[in-house]
Amino acid sequence: MDNSESAETEVASVNEGSCRNRFLTEASDVFNHNAWDDVVWDEDMISAAEKSIQQNSNIKMDPVSASELLENASENWDKFYGIHENKFFKDRNWLLKEFPELEGKDPNGKDREGFRIFETGCGVGNTVFPLLQYIDETRDFFIYGCDFSRSAIEHTHKNPLYNSARCRMFVWDLTQTSTPEQLPFGDNSLDIILMIFVLSAIRPQYFESVISNLVRYLKPGGMILFRDYGRFDMTQLRFKQGRCIEDNFYGRGDGTQVYFFNQSELDKLFVKCGLEKVQNSVDRRLQVNRGKQIKMYRVWIQCKYRKP
Repeated sequence: MDNSESAETEVASVNEGSCRNRFLTEASDVFNHNAWDDVVWDEDMISAAEKSIQQNSNIKMDPVSASELLENASENWDKFYGIHENKFFKDRNWLLKEFPELEGKDPNGKDREGFRIFETGCGVGNTVFPLLQYIDETRDFFIYGCDFSRSAIEHTHKNPLYNSARCRMFVWDLTQTSTPEQLPFGDNSLDIILMIFVLSAIRPQYFESVISNLVRYLKPGGMILFRDYGRFDMTQLRFKQGRCIEDNFYGRGDGTQVYFFNQSELDKLFVKCGLEKVQNSVDRRLQVNRGKQIKMYRVWIQCKYRKP
């Protein structure tokens, strides 16, 4: 397996959040810090990225291999969590900076009671547990989480912070047309649905049905908070020929998949599913390895869409 094309190596190199407070104004300063925010791409960089994508997607993955990879997606994530358990992914302590809506405050800054969050693709709880630690446990505040990896959910249940009075994690494949028989929430019941590096792991043909199905559970005024891989991200440019399944959708060496979005397609997707735009922005970050003098350009898209 080529480690440059594994979820493990990819996520390990990602600080998914963004403090947005350090900007590169002098090229000579690039190796003075580990990361720079809101980096501007010039025409040469864009042209080079387009060429890389054209080259690595020119030869597609053979249909048999692609079919096997897609059919075994949950098993491959189970293997991943079976190896790493809850020791691999870092807690997402940056989330409240990017998504202050998760605090559940009203316009006057007061706590909203009966606040309900649902995280899709919750993994081993790297979002849920830090958030529960931050929120006053006396509040009427509850977090649901799902993942299609049974192994990941089992790890959340073993976490000392798992408290059935404050959270519930369960197995659910979002691409399935049928919902779990005992889904712990009903239509129009959720304040926030959180999607952090989740939709990119799903085959593009399911995007619309996944979002449409989730929207039904949002309260009027509720929001989807979204962050995922953007077009031209370093990890997309590093793929070799034969790993592209379809345009901008790749199979990693460890059997997982990843899609790279642009702003316009996400806006069309969310609006078509009945939501209104609050935010749709690109986060371009330059990460550097100062020891090896290596530059790594990351591209993520962050969205907030509200149900009318």
